Amino acid sequence: MLALVVTCASAQSDPKTTMLARAGWDALARNQPGEAADAFREAIARDPGNAELHLGAGAAAFLERRDQDARVALERALRLDPKMSRAREVLGLVLYRTGDVMSAVREYERLPNEPEYEEARVRLERWRREADLHSRMTSVAGPWFTVSFEGEADAELAARALESLERAAERIGQVLSTYPDKQLSVVLYTTEQFRDITLAPIWAGGAYDGTIRVPMRGALAKPEELDRVLAHEYTHALIHTLALRNVPTWLNEGLATALEKDVAQNDVNSASEPLPAGVLAALQTSFGRFTGDQAKLAYDVSAGAARQLLNEAGGFAVANLLRDLGQGVDFKEAFLHRIQRSFESFEADLSIPR
Repeated sequence: MLALVVTCASAQSDPKTTMLARAGWDALARNQPGEAADAFREAIARDPGNAELHLGAGAAAFLERRDQDARVALERALRLDPKMSRAREVLGLVLYRTGDVMSAVREYERLPNEPEYEEARVRLERWRREADLHSRMTSVAGPWFTVSFEGEADAELAARALESLERAAERIGQVLSTYPDKQLSVVLYTTEQFRDITLAPIWAGGAYDGTIRVPMRGALAKPEELDRVLAHEYTHALIHTLALRNVPTWLNEGLATALEKDVAQNDVNSASEPLPAGVLAALQTSFGRFTGDQAKLAYDVSAGAARQLLNEAGGFAVANLLRDLGQGVDFKEAFLHRIQRSFESFEADLSIPR
């Protein structure tokens, strides 16, 4: 998502700071934001007035999903150098992810009209459409959720969605011993609005990016489908409260799928075969790259692994595994500590539906 090109050497005051800055940018290029954050933190201690170092720190924090830290660093960069458009571009992404769409729009409207910001201009137009749509919406709120919808015709659906979410939060909370730590935003869309705003693959039934987003798809006619999708996306939101980063996609999507209904009601498929070695490793990153059939298989495998984790170790242990991952603990180390067996042993015992 980030393509930052910064020539920082000329702004540094000494060779050590230059070396740290280069190490930070190189780590970002390797997609190692934790290493980058450490380098930029040390460099800023030596040269706190360097805007480019704060940009690097903000970019690293953004990639680690430390949005408040990212915002502070990027706003600092812009105070030091108001013309630093790359900092403004990343700040817009941070603001959008935290739900402040209008502020994100305002930042992007200040970007230069240059070819290198063409992708940002496309994003800006999508954000403007979203902001316009949301300005016309009505909301209903409960203890844990605010559900937004467009028009009185959808008021019944919004009320139904709110009830469904509250039930899901109570049920899933009992499994993971975890409940929302703040009120969560939920937006109901038409299918066309959902595709335009989320850019999700056609097979996606919902999305979570800090906001739970759901296409209605005649939901009142199929209340069980609405319940399923809302529980799935709510689980993503709950996982996000436990671990902002470092959660493998198979674990994230697997838990969301397994917890769509009561774990005790999940069917056990007796027709199965051993899971090929390395399959979960291949499911570490987003499923958005898959076709419909490939995605279904990826979700089935991930859900089976998540159910096995819940049945074997319990929801409290799984929640603690997520917390460890969010704090940067190595996955295999955290897995061994919380699940009380090695990940390799666990994976070897898994099976895949035929």
